[in-house]
This record gives sequence, structure tokens and C-alpha cells, in this order.
Amino acid sequence: MGTTVVLVTRDLRVHDNPALAGACASAEHVVPLFVVDPSLPADPRRRAFLAESLVDMRESLRERGGDLLVRHGDPVARAMEVCGEVGATGLVVAEDVSNYAGRRQRRLAGACRAARVSFTLTPGVTVVPPAALHPYRVFTPYWRAWRAARWRAPVPAPARVTLPPGVRGDDPARILDVPVAGVPRGGENAGRRRLREWSRRVGGYGADRDALADDATSRLSPYLHFGCVSPLAVVSMVDGAEEFVRQVCWRDFYHQVLASFPALTSTAYRPGTVEKWRNDPAALDAWRTGHTGLPIVDAGMRQLAAEGWLPNRARLITAGYLTKVLGLDWRDGADWYARSLVDADVANNWGNWQWVAGTGNDPRPYRRINPIRQGHRFDPDGRYVRRWVPELAGIAGGAVHEPWRLPRRPAGYPPPLEHPEQRW
Repeated sequence: MGTTVVLVTRDLRVHDNPALAGACASAEHVVPLFVVDPSLPADPRRRAFLAESLVDMRESLRERGGDLLVRHGDPVARAMEVCGEVGATGLVVAEDVSNYAGRRQRRLAGACRAARVSFTLTPGVTVVPPAALHPYRVFTPYWRAWRAARWRAPVPAPARVTLPPGVRGDDPARILDVPVAGVPRGGENAGRRRLREWSRRVGGYGADRDALADDATSRLSPYLHFGCVSPLAVVSMVDGAEEFVRQVCWRDFYHQVLASFPALTSTAYRPGTVEKWRNDPAALDAWRTGHTGLPIVDAGMRQLAAEGWLPNRARLITAGYLTKVLGLDWRDGADWYARSLVDADVANNWGNWQWVAGTGNDPRPYRRINPIRQGHRFDPDGRYVRRWVPELAGIAGGAVHEPWRLPRRPAGYPPPLEHPEQRW
């Protein structure tokens, strides 16, 4: 039976964690380990959410007799060090699809072979493992195949996690340097509470999800990104709410896209795409800071700066404006989102940016999203704009979406970078 090290990555939970459950079922002793990799982006909000999630997971493990080891450095080197310290005969990690995760998995496999330690990859990051279906280039047929696929059964949290004698965990809070305002509470317990609350409201998702001022989406994305709740648990709890389940399927879709096309973060997915993007650092900076002169775009970018999060409709509007209106490179937009979002998921972020830019999986690559029409449609009385763009707080109703039409320009608010009458 021996000792197994469970390298925790994007599965910061004890419920429906196949890596943890499998180790507890087969090994005499189990050592959960998380490694803080200094080579990864260290956005303060993401670190705050991660730290809270690790603290929460440690508490859940300790309730079951276990603990969480936290190390700092290269995850492969630290994992093998811990295997040596505890005399592990096995190492388990949840399979993931990013280039970073793929390199880590290959290096772990090689290191384990050299150390005569068994190496196991388990599911858990997606509902349907990417390799379970052949690669689909378009979402709709993937959705049908995904719905027809046989899903694994969720695994219960282990009743007990038994550490080897003398092994003690670490305080994950030490990776959080300073408190960060405006970040949702991290951790499995917070994620499961949000999921339960959302399951009572999910019936209105199809009708309300794009109402920007009403905050009518689940806000589960940070918990899914860090694995505080499993995607399988999410769809199991809300099964029947097809519009929302479809969005979780989109998440799986982009994971299988990234698995089959690792260059998704840098190279156009659509064969034969001709990319002609403008180089305009001033316009890019105005977009990043929310000073484009287009209120619905600026509102979205300022919410992103304040919360590290955006509803999907605002993501589509701001991304469409950068690529299809300003004509700037989707890579610059995806990089900024990756730096700013607490839920910055490689597959979803870059997959969606390519979809909007017309270089990715959208079967209609020349689709354009008119931000003014989007503003009037999804923020008809202007509440969302006024909430995030205080310079326009004195403009009543839907007129806030087109301040250039007013007799006097609002003080302190810039004119549009691209004049709307020339574009639409």
C-alpha cells in the first residue's frame, strides 16, 4: 500500500477530487502537496483567492486527519523532494491541458520513472476528459457528443486522510502578502455555498444572463478555474438548466481545443487566416484603462480593473471592440485578460479571444459586435455604465451610451477613439 503524494494543482477541494479519493482508497498514507511556482503570474487578486482556497482545503483535510504541505519553487523538483522525504511509492496529479501543465506532467513522469515512483494522472479538471471525444472544431456537434457521452460518477470526499508519521502541513496564508479588496472569498466551502445559491436561481439564467446591470450570472468561474468546485458537481447540481449547462460545456470544448492545438495562445486556430492588426500603443492603453470614449466598453474595462472579473457579455463587447473596431491584435487583449482576471483560464481565455477575433472556432469569422447596440440592448437604462463610469453619472437613461450626441461633452470623459458614425 505504501505512501502516495497527491500533487494538488487546479483541484483545490476534497469533494469529487479523483486524485485525492483514489490515493486515499489505495495507499496507507497520503500526503497532499501544493507547490507555489514563482514562474507563474502573481497577480495580487489571484494570489489572494489562491491563498484562501489553500487555507480552506487545509482545514478540510485536517478535519479528516490529514494536512496540506505547501512548498515554493519548481513543482517537479519540490514534488520529488517530498516523495523522497516521506518515502512515497506513488505520485498522483489531475490531468490538465495547458502547455505549462503538459510540460509539468511529462517532467513528472520522467522524474518518477527515474526514482522508481509510480505516476498516475486522473480526471477532474473537466466534465468529459478532452481525450474522451475526438477533437471537434465547431461547438454545436461537440455539444451533442458531450451530452451523449458517459460521465464519470462524482466521487465522495474521503472520510479519512492519513499522513505518514511525523509529517506536518504548512500554513498556506503565508503566500498572501497583503489583503486585497474586491476579491470573492476563495475556497471549496465558499464555492459550494455559491453553487447551492446559484442552483436556486439558475432557472432565470437564459433570460437574464446578459442583463449587465443585474449581475445575473453565477460568478462560479474563479471556483471552477482553481477547482474549488468540480465542473461535474456543477452540472450535476443544475442539470436540466440547459442554457447554463451549455456554458459549462463551452469550458470543456475549449479544453479539448487546446489539447489538440497547443499553439492556441499564440497562433490563429483557423487555417489560412490572414492577420493584419494595427500597432497603436495609445489606443491599446486607452482600452486597458477604460478611456476609449465608448461608455459600454469603458464600463467593462473598469469593472475588470476593480474586480478581476467580467460577465461574459461584457467580455464579448470589450474583446469585439478591441479586435473588430480598433483592429488591434487579439493576443494583446488575451494577455491583458490573463493578467487581470482572477479566473484567467488558459483554454477559455485564449479560445474565446480567438472566437471573437475571427481567428478561432467561430464558424462566422467575420461576425462583428456593435458595442453601441449591445449597450442599448443589454444595459437599456444605462445603470451598468453609470456604475463604472462616474464621469457619466449625470446622464439619464440610455443616452449615456452615446454622450457625443449631447449638446455638451461630459466633463472629464474623452471623445471616442473611433467615431461611431464613421464605423456603424
